[in-house]
Parts: sequence; structure tokens; C-alpha cells
Amino acid sequence: MAEEVSTASATEEPAATEEPAATDAPAEEDFEFHFRGNVQYNSEPLEGVRIQLEGNGFEAETETDADGRWEIGVPEKATYEVTLDEDTLPEGVVVADGGATREAEFGLTRNASVNFFLGEGERVTVSFWDQFLQRAVNGLNFGLLLALAAIGLSLIFGTTGLSNFAHAELITFGALMTLTFGNTLGVPIWLAIIIAVLLSGVLGWVLDAGIWKPLRKKGIGVIQLMIVSIGLSLALRYLFQFFYGGQTQQLVGATGVARFSIGPISLSWIDLASMLVSIVVLLAVAFFLVRTRIGKATRAVADNPSLASASGIDVNFVIRIVWVLGAALAGLSGILWAYFRPGVSWDMGFQILLLIFAAVVLGGLGTAFGALVGAVIVGLFVELSTLWLPSDMKYVGALVIMVVVLLFRPQGILGRRERIG
Repeated sequence: MAEEVSTASATEEPAATEEPAATDAPAEEDFEFHFRGNVQYNSEPLEGVRIQLEGNGFEAETETDADGRWEIGVPEKATYEVTLDEDTLPEGVVVADGGATREAEFGLTRNASVNFFLGEGERVTVSFWDQFLQRAVNGLNFGLLLALAAIGLSLIFGTTGLSNFAHAELITFGALMTLTFGNTLGVPIWLAIIIAVLLSGVLGWVLDAGIWKPLRKKGIGVIQLMIVSIGLSLALRYLFQFFYGGQTQQLVGATGVARFSIGPISLSWIDLASMLVSIVVLLAVAFFLVRTRIGKATRAVADNPSLASASGIDVNFVIRIVWVLGAALAGLSGILWAYFRPGVSWDMGFQILLLIFAAVVLGGLGTAFGALVGAVIVGLFVELSTLWLPSDMKYVGALVIMVVVLLFRPQGILGRRERIG
């Protein structure tokens, strides 16, 4: 039987209620698990109070009904953040104890209660500029992890002409390998991450040796290769679902992480580590492309494969290196994405694939440094757009800005006759 839920003032005990009825949340038959609550103040139900839920790649919201009751269904047992929007409370009423956002999870039952205790007080609001700074930092973090995947995709396109839709599964693979070694096998998480990145590079080598090189030798056109990549994407995605299931799982240390504040900006140690790792890896890739012999050969192959081959460059070897590097970067991006969401799921790479393509096209097709610039712009726009747009539309906005830029600069921001990366 479901636990009864109530939300009362700070000075009164929560009152028992009847079984809550769903409002705008998904219907009973849609989801097996439900969070429920009853919002009251001074024993009076509050109607129209907005409740928002987010976690594990899932978002939903609803409003309390005339009896103050609310219910939100979720697809699986996991940890979620449930937020009561204080702007929808009556004037002078605030969440008096515990804050307006609660971390909630299920016990042994399929239903869980979330209580907010209300009282009189002055509502604390966050200024627009404080929100802007916080979301700008989140956008930079998101953009940097997108850049890791976008650079790999851009290098593959530059050297082979292939728009690789299976790049999404390379992203997912890195997160799943970290889950396997870190959670299932109990390997220390730092070592599990290193193993996952190395295995991602190995997967890139296997895919090129087993699929892409034989198809290149047969002279298959880029359109046919793109269609093969779509089929490979579907095959790998549902293979992941078969072995790992459809649920979302958390990596070690992804939840319950301590946060610290720098002025209006609140960060977790994972956020800080993610940005530092991304910056260090991106600098290493830039050094590789600009200063090393193989990096210079990679840029030569991207500019003109025939001329590079005539100059004595082993084009197939360079392409093999690019596939290994691109897959390893995608795997690392998937690990950071699993911590950013947070959660690991079988289709997590596919969820950001269009954003990665947007970053590559926006920065300039085939240019590694253009992909970096495009990814940062996309990441910032996705997060900052939620200041004006509903969160459900933030990814759409990133694609719109890509279209607008391309209308005025079809080659992309750093696209040029002589590529720089």
C-alpha cells in the first residue's frame, strides 16, 4: 500500500490524506513507480503549486490539485531531485525547513513520499545575473565534454569523409565500460575510467579494421558509408540494451557529492574535475595536431588524401590512428556525460548526438579546432537558453542557432580553404 504523504506548516504535524490522485503527471499505467505528496499550509490545501522532478535523464512536473495533492510517475527506481517552486506559493509562504529541493529515492515499495514543510517567511530569490553565471559555468562544463566527442567526430570526417552516426555508441561504450569495471567488478573508479578509455580506443581500432577499411578498399561512396554507420549505430545501441537493460544506473561517486560555492556559483568536486580533465585532454589533442609528426600527417590527410599519399604518408595508418583517438575521446566524453547527467543508460550517447553534429557543423566540417569552438558555443547556449526557454526546448535552440549561423557563414565559424586542425 502506498505511503500517505503530506506537506504542512513548520509548526503543525502533517495531516493524513486520502490516496493521492494523479494530476498532470503520467498516468498510473504509464509508470510503475511514483512519488506523491500533499501540499498544505495551516491545514489548508494549496492548489496550483508546481512540483518539478529531475534525475537519471528524466524530467517531469505537475501541479497540486484542489486538495493539495500531487503525483509524478517515474520509469525506474533511482535517486531524483524533487523541487517545489516557491514562486507558486501564496505571498509570505516559503519552504521553512529542509529547502525547496529534496533528494528522493524509493525504499522497498513502488511509491515514495516527498514532504515539504511550509511556514511564514521572506522568500529568497536568486538574481538574474547570479542565475546567468551559474548556468554559464554549467554550459562551459557541458560544452567541454561535448568538445571531446565533437573533435573525434570531426577528425574522422576530415580524414575519411564519413559522417559517423555510430559515434553516439562510442560515447555510450565508454560509460558502460566504466560501469562494468567500476560498479560490477569493483575496480577503483579512477582505474575503471582509464580502462574504459583504453577499451574505447581498442573498439575504434576494431571497427576500422573490421568494417571501415574493407569498405574503403572496395571504393564504397560516402553516402553508402553513412547508411552503414546508421545501421551500426542501431545494432550497437540495442546490443547495449540487451546486455545492460533499459534502466539508468549511477557510476560510483555520481550522487551525494559535496558542493562548494564561489560567489553565486555552486560547483561539485566532480564538476571541477570534469572541466579540468576536459581542458587538459583538449590541450593534449591540440599539441598532438600541431606539434607531432603524426598530427601534422593527420592534417595533411584531412586536407588532401591523394597529395598526402603521394608525399609518402601512409594514409591508412593515419586513418587508423584517427579512429583510435576519436573513439577514445568519445569514450571519455561519455564518462563525463554520465557524471554530468548523472546516470548511465543504453541510449545516452544518442541523446546528445545531434548536439555533437551541431557543434561540428557550426565550427566547420573537418576542423578539429572548429569543433571545439562549436561545442563550447552549443554547450553555453543549451544551458543559458533555459533562462528564457522551457528546459524541454533547450536542445532545439542549439540546433536553431546552428542553422542561423550557417545561413550567414555556410562553411562554419572556422571553416576555411586551408584547415587548421
